[in-house]
Amino acid sequence: MKEITMRTNSVFCFCACLALSACSHDPSAIDQHFGSSVRDAVQRQTANPRPPPPPQFTFTSDGQSAKSAIDRYQKSFDVIPPPANVFNIGVGSGSGTAP
Repeated sequence: MKEITMRTNSVFCFCACLALSACSHDPSAIDQHFGSSVRDAVQRQTANPRPPPPPQFTFTSDGQSAKSAIDRYQKSFDVIPPPANVFNIGVGSGSGTAP
């Protein structure tokens, strides 16, 4: 019984080594450059691959004037301006000469 198990183990190890050796090959000339055309196309279509960092803003306003500006902005939506009278547009601006 031990001989069968030993033989089975050795056959299994041989088959496993044979299967794994098929995966370990050097890439061919075609495989070495696989995907390079896609990487090249992406690089050419990128507008700015290394954009500059965003600017650091410095606020030069004090809090009181900023609050009053925000309040004026919010109050500008409270009162709706009256609609313009569109019926008098162009009335009386003709040349007045009749044929």
